[in-house]
Amino acid sequence: MITHTIFSANIQLPTSPFFHSKAFRFYEKQWPMQLRVSNGCKVRASLGSDKSTEIPHQWYNLIADLPVKPPPPLHPNTYEPIKPQDLSPLFPDEIIKQETTADRFIDIPDEVRDIYSLWRPTPLIRAERLEKLLDTPARIYYKYEGVSPAGSHKPNSAVPQAWYNVKEGVKNVVTETGAGQWGSALAFACSLFGLGCEVWQVRASYDQKPYRRLMMQTWGAKVHPSPSMITEAGQSMLQKDPSSPGSLGIAISEAVEVAAKNSDTKYCLGSVLNHVLLHQSVIGEECLKQMEAIGETPDIIIGCTGGGSNFAGLSFPFIREKLNKKINPVIRAVEPAACPSLTKGVYTYDYGDTAGMTPLMKMHTLGHNFVPDPIHAGGLRYHGMAPLISHVYELGLMEAISIPQTECFEGAIKFARSEGLIPAPEPTHAIAATIREAIRCRESGEAKVILTAMCGHGHFDLPAYEKYLQGNMVDLSFSEEKMKASLANVPHVTA
Repeated sequence: MITHTIFSANIQLPTSPFFHSKAFRFYEKQWPMQLRVSNGCKVRASLGSDKSTEIPHQWYNLIADLPVKPPPPLHPNTYEPIKPQDLSPLFPDEIIKQETTADRFIDIPDEVRDIYSLWRPTPLIRAERLEKLLDTPARIYYKYEGVSPAGSHKPNSAVPQAWYNVKEGVKNVVTETGAGQWGSALAFACSLFGLGCEVWQVRASYDQKPYRRLMMQTWGAKVHPSPSMITEAGQSMLQKDPSSPGSLGIAISEAVEVAAKNSDTKYCLGSVLNHVLLHQSVIGEECLKQMEAIGETPDIIIGCTGGGSNFAGLSFPFIREKLNKKINPVIRAVEPAACPSLTKGVYTYDYGDTAGMTPLMKMHTLGHNFVPDPIHAGGLRYHGMAPLISHVYELGLMEAISIPQTECFEGAIKFARSEGLIPAPEPTHAIAATIREAIRCRESGEAKVILTAMCGHGHFDLPAYEKYLQGNMVDLSFSEEKMKASLANVPHVTA
């Protein structure tokens, strides 16, 4: 007899087309199946009539449940609240509706769910081998998003963004990318719909991660290093600093400039904005059901933060349950010590890009001119934070810490050598924080349930691992002086 659990160490299962076919669903109804956790022990969670692993039918919008609504984005010229029509040059109408809605749930189109089924639902895995290595009484679970075609959580938003653009007759989309996770996800999504895709990749990552660039090109995207000579924003930056490593803020400026100048082109963003966090909520909605099915409730939820898409995707549905007093986990964001917007930044209105072309958003920021040192977690090198995450942080519903990259890679090596998966540099921050918490549990004797976000694999980030293993990785500095100089250019807005 075959049995089945909704969380599994067999990470290849969700990517196989058979497991999303009508044939498999028939057999699943007839015989619950069983898989293994990371130490080889079997755990049964019958799925005969249980819908707990079903792909969500709706995205969740945390704004609907917050006791205080977040401050609105402002027009960069008038400093007045943005109107939907102000966003039309950049986004399709449905994305604008999602960006501005206060509705609690938004239906996921069938066409999007059909593509999600290529890899969703993603596995929830108990890290029992890591627990044993750390000799901790804590129970560690991770929600693994690396099973997607692009190897990260990013297609959760790339697919609907591409679909809405095609539906409205858009021919091309442009975007920025740091480590290349978002750029490759959007290139993948565009290839499914025959949509043109052009990507500006932060120069430091463009040089460090050539295989992510090749992924994007394989899926048909044009890829430029940023800053580039193609745009006015890029030219301006290169005049100031010909050897600029680039930043997500600069790359955003270049992509937005191109979208604003071409009527057949729209802009897609992989993090920060509300509609992106909305799409990523499928992670947390699935995870809630998965944890319920195995009778676990997290005491602490940990995720890395750069712009905030992965962290919000996992944590926001749990924050809803926390606000409803059903659970009471600690929610902890982890950011790089070299780019600590939540823990060192100022909560104020600032531009989302370096050139000052985007709306002003109230967020924790290091200043839109701040260019972080080129850490290996390129996806976390953003000067600001998602406004909604910043607002949740200000409301006291979550906490934040920063960790240097050498400690993160030390944790990643322990994770890889116990769990078998090589994490991307970004989730190594969450892993390092998870290890810290597990060691505290060892010292206190507490058997806490720790849930962490494993947002992608590091198969294309191996040069960073090589640098660490050879002893050549250093902790890059965070300059208070550089931040103060950057913050001096932040607009003075009274709102």
